Amino acid sequence: MAMVLTSRRVFGFIALACALLMGYALFAEHVQGYQPCMLCMVQRVFVCLVGLTALIGFLHGPGRVGSRMYGMLGALFSLGGAYIAGRHVYLQQLPPEELEGCAPSFSYAMENYDSLKFLKTIFIRDQDCGVIDWTFLGLSMPGWVLACFAGFFVISLWAGFRRA
Repeated sequence: MAMVLTSRRVFGFIALACALLMGYALFAEHVQGYQPCMLCMVQRVFVCLVGLTALIGFLHGPGRVGSRMYGMLGALFSLGGAYIAGRHVYLQQLPPEELEGCAPSFSYAMENYDSLKFLKTIFIRDQDCGVIDWTFLGLSMPGWVLACFAGFFVISLWAGFRRA
C-alpha cells in the first residue's frame, strides 16, 4: 500500500524535524557544554516558531486555505530564521579583529535591556558569535541551521501550495 504524502503529514515531518533540532541544541548546551551566543538563542526561537506552526498544521489537518496559511507562516518564520543564521555564518567568516566587543549573555540582556537595546545587542555586538567551536562535514552549527531553514522554507511552501 502506497503512503499518500498529504500536507498534514508534511507539517508533521517539519514539526518532528524542529523538535529534533531543538533536542540536539539542548543536548549540545547541557551535555556537551557548548554555550549558545545571542544569535544562537534567536535561531532557537525561530526553530520553535516554525515547529509550532507545523505542529498546529499537523494537528489541525487543514483544508486548502488552511494549508496555504500554515505554509506561508512556516515559510515566513523560516525566512526570519535563515536571515539570523545567515548573519551568524557571515560573522563566523570575519577575522576576529573585525568583530565588535563581547555581547552580554542572553539572560542578562533579557532581564536588563528594553526591547530596542536588546535588538541592537543582538545585531551589533557580535564577538561571541564569530567563534566556531563545533563543525560537522565542514559546516558550523549555524551553517547547518541555515540549511535547515532553507529546507523548511521550501517544504512549507510546497506543503501549503501543492495540488492535492
